[in-house]
Order: sequence, then structure tokens, then C-alpha cells
Amino acid sequence: MRSWSSVHVPALPDRGLGYGPGLRIYDVAQKRVENADPPGTARMYVCGITPYDATHLGHAATYVAFDLIVRLWRDRGIAVNYTQNVTDIDDPLLERARADGVDWQELAQSQTELFRQDMAALRVIPPDHFVSAVETVDLVIDLIEKLQAAGAVYRVDDDLYFRVRHDDEFGSVSGFDSAAMLEVFADRGGDPERPGKDDPFDCLLWKAEVAGEPAWDSPFGRGRPGWHIECAAIALEYLGANFDIQGGGSDLAFPHHEMSAAQGRVGTGEEFAKDYVHSGMVAFHGEKMSKSKGNLELVSRLRDRGADPMAIRLAILAQHYRSDWEWFDSSLDHGQNRLERWRAAVARPAAGPAQAVIDEVRAALSDDLDTPRALRAVDAWTQHTGTDNNAPGDVAAAIDALLGVDVTH
Repeated sequence: MRSWSSVHVPALPDRGLGYGPGLRIYDVAQKRVENADPPGTARMYVCGITPYDATHLGHAATYVAFDLIVRLWRDRGIAVNYTQNVTDIDDPLLERARADGVDWQELAQSQTELFRQDMAALRVIPPDHFVSAVETVDLVIDLIEKLQAAGAVYRVDDDLYFRVRHDDEFGSVSGFDSAAMLEVFADRGGDPERPGKDDPFDCLLWKAEVAGEPAWDSPFGRGRPGWHIECAAIALEYLGANFDIQGGGSDLAFPHHEMSAAQGRVGTGEEFAKDYVHSGMVAFHGEKMSKSKGNLELVSRLRDRGADPMAIRLAILAQHYRSDWEWFDSSLDHGQNRLERWRAAVARPAAGPAQAVIDEVRAALSDDLDTPRALRAVDAWTQHTGTDNNAPGDVAAAIDALLGVDVTH
């Protein structure tokens, strides 16, 4: 699948492997901040959109957060393999297409294209592999066959299910006990009460063909992939086992990341990912921003109203990535005001020394992506005058390279 346009990232003159503090990031499975600089190429998988109503501010906050990781690694001279999927076949997409009276493929394509435009506007570096579920059905089939060989698959009617207890580490990603799992499983795509299942938490691998819905040929009969196996198969194909970061929103900890990790471990005999990194939830009108609730603020809608995408990005960066927070109209105003101050500062003919503020931005981002601290450092720099003719340009380049905010236009 085609990704979006590449983003120019200035190469800072002092960049290079080992320069500055290494990335330390909170791993939700270990419940602690971990060192996340790999010895070789950094490999990261971030779960993508289901394209039926893209892109709300919750999506944007997630992809901006993981964009910072890509930027920080690259600033340190570390090669990055970043993979992201698009779940362009799933029940919510089909339901929306039926409700709107449109073809499901047209809906998926139009919303994916809107997502591309939003990401490019927000200066999110495109993934190296932007992969749709539809184009990777063969990968899913291959992984299901490996799970079958391991004895971890059984049939309920004509559907295939994964035995989660076949994985001794099941539950290690979310840390949820059975009661906590049961509380959210049905609301997040699970079917704990389906008759015939061996365990309430066993998850769908392959859904048998339903009249009027898309289906593909397979050794198990015509049908389509389940949600969790899609991401497991794509991640293993493009990154390999034991990759560095599995990312996404915090609502994916269970069941999605839990199930994908279990399937990956059983299918390969290796750990699925080293660190599980989750962004917080974004609320709007007092509730978590959700397609199902309809309380969405869309990036495209804000752009259509004339909002500067850099102001939207700054509004997001004002929040710590793994905190839950709420979007208000004033959030954009604060972002716009900060953007104007920064642009005015870098347009001056001279300013105070640049290196101290650049080092502080790097240190803040390396410390579990502490963007509020990074923004405060730039704010402080803008408030003082100086005589360094190179400083405005150097700081502007660092703001762009590290924070992804273009302050030159």
C-alpha cells in the first residue's frame, strides 16, 4: 500500500550514534521506563487505523507520539524500520459502509487517503512499510498454519479460534487478571460468551464467509482474517520476532496487543516485542474520543476550518504522550499562540545561544518523550534576546528535526 509523502527532516550538525542521552521509554508490560536504543536497526510496529472515519485527535496524538521516537532514533544516527498497518477489512468498516450505503472498498480507500493527507499535514514521517490487511491475507494464512501445527487452533462452527492458554505468557502485556479482561473484552471486539469456545478469551483467527461480505480462499475454507492475527502476521513479516517497540493507544493493551503477542510467541517460539508502548486516551465533550460514540474532532475538519497543522501538532505535544487528556477549542488556541511566538523568535536576526536549548529538547524527549518539558525549553529560549546570528536558524532546524514542527513558514 502506498504511504504518504516523505517529510524533510533537517540533519542537525552534531547528530550521530551515541550523541546525547539514549531513548528511555515506559514499557507497559514491565511497568517501568526501559532503555530503548537498539544495538542495530530499530524496529517498531504501530497499529494503524480502521479506515471508516479518519483521523480524529486521538489517532493524531498516537501517531505524533511514535513519530517522535522515529525522529529521536534518527537524530542519534540509528536506522529505523517502522511498520504500520491499515485494517481495511473488519466488522466496524463493513457496518459503516452498510449504514452509509457505500461500497466498503471505496470507504476504506477514501478514508485511508484522508489519513495520508492528515499525517502529511502534521509532518509525521511515513512508515517504511504501510501495509493493508487485504493485501496480506496470505501472511495471515501462513501464521494460522503455524499456530495449527503448534496445536493452538480449534474450530467453532466454521470459524477458527486461537487457544490463548497455549501461550504461557498470556496476560503479560496488559497485566490484567481475568476479571479485568472480562470487563473490557466484549467492548473491544471480543466474544467471551460465544458457545463452543474452550475459553472465554480465545480469539477469532479466521471468520468463515458470510453472505454479502468479502471473503478469500484459504485451506480453512473461504473467509477473512481476524483482527489480532492481522497485526501479528504483518509485524513478523516486516520486522521479525522480538522487535523493539509495539505501539498504539492504551486501549489496545487488551485484547489487541495481548492477543497479537501471544500468537506471535506461539507461532515463532520467540518473544514478540521487547517493549510495549502506549499513548493515552483523548477525550472530547467529557468522554473518550470514540468513533462508536461519535464525539470526534477530526484533523481534517480542523484543517478545513483553517487551523494550521503545526498549531494542532503543538497542541498535542503540550500533553505527555501517555497521559489521558481532553481536547478543548482552547487547546488549538494555545497551540496557535505558541506557534506564533516561536515563529517570531526564529525570524529575528540574532538570538541567544542555540546549543543549550537543543540539548534540553533532546534530553526531554529521551526521558520518556517529555514533550511538555521540551516545549518549555523552547518557550524560555524565545523570551531572551542575544547576539548569535546562527542561533535562530539552528533552533528552527532542531524544532523541526526533533519535534516535527516547521516554524519557518
